[in-house]
Amino acid sequence: MRGSRVRSDKRLRRWILRKAGAAGVLVLLIIWSGAVVAAAAPLGTPVLRAPAGEYQELMVPSGMGPIEVQVQWAARGGGSALYVLDGLRAPRDHSQWVSDTDVLRHFAGDDITLVFPVGGHSSFYADWYRPSSTNGQATTYKWETFLTEELPAFLARYGVSRTDNAIVGASMGGGAALTLAAHHRDQFRFAGSFSGFVNPTFPMWNEAVRAAMWDEGRFNVDDMWGPAGDPAWTRHDPTVQAELLRGLPMYISAGNGVPGLPDVPYGAGNTVNAMGLEAMAMTAARIFGDRVASLGIAARVDIGNGTHTWPYWDRAIATARPMILDALGAG
Repeated sequence: MRGSRVRSDKRLRRWILRKAGAAGVLVLLIIWSGAVVAAAAPLGTPVLRAPAGEYQELMVPSGMGPIEVQVQWAARGGGSALYVLDGLRAPRDHSQWVSDTDVLRHFAGDDITLVFPVGGHSSFYADWYRPSSTNGQATTYKWETFLTEELPAFLARYGVSRTDNAIVGASMGGGAALTLAAHHRDQFRFAGSFSGFVNPTFPMWNEAVRAAMWDEGRFNVDDMWGPAGDPAWTRHDPTVQAELLRGLPMYISAGNGVPGLPDVPYGAGNTVNAMGLEAMAMTAARIFGDRVASLGIAARVDIGNGTHTWPYWDRAIATARPMILDALGAG
């Protein structure tokens, strides 16, 4: 839930050139032409897959309108995919995973397609009851439908499996990743939460969610899941839904709120905020860990030093990488 370091289009291009190295020029041609080509093709039209291992941006049709999706294709043309979800302040023009971490480099040689949905600001990647009534939102969020129906169908045209997927996320996206995996076991074979709020029905935490969403865009939580006690809250609580996760490889990580060198660039004010948020995430991770342990459900739960910010989530996804590849058979 940290502030977005939003980059201009030019800065993002320079960033990708730096990551892509010698192939940067070719990659950029693919990126900034690929979105147009993909969007122009009717949904049922077969589309040739982008070059193995390359990066591309797609525009994917949805009930919410076109959604941008950033993709790094599997290095050897494999069909497995990893969906990677943003935090509460998800920017409109790019995934913070792509701009604020080294995730592309971590998986550069792996036979797995990385999928970064762009957007989802304060959405919890859920299907809402209705548009937010407090900020003039025109369209009802339907992110679960997009991530489990519309996007998989679109990616299938490129040879991406609809059933051989993993899903991870940070902060808001962490709890959402576990929730989506719990209710769509036919799609996901691994789930990971990094500093996620994986127990939103914990007493009074609904009010914390309300405050966070109001602060980040004046969104109304009642339009998302209704008032506290509505069944939508328990449906989107991975701790309550733990039984649905039985047998699924999972990695849950959180920091203890103690800052370190990675926090220095963010300044004192942001770091204090990140310390408090991570204390909640740590508590939620422990509650989830205790719950699955009591049910005899296997899950790796790591609590280490750190706060609620991107350098720690970069470390978390690097730690999760071998588990993801193993679960998908994509090593």
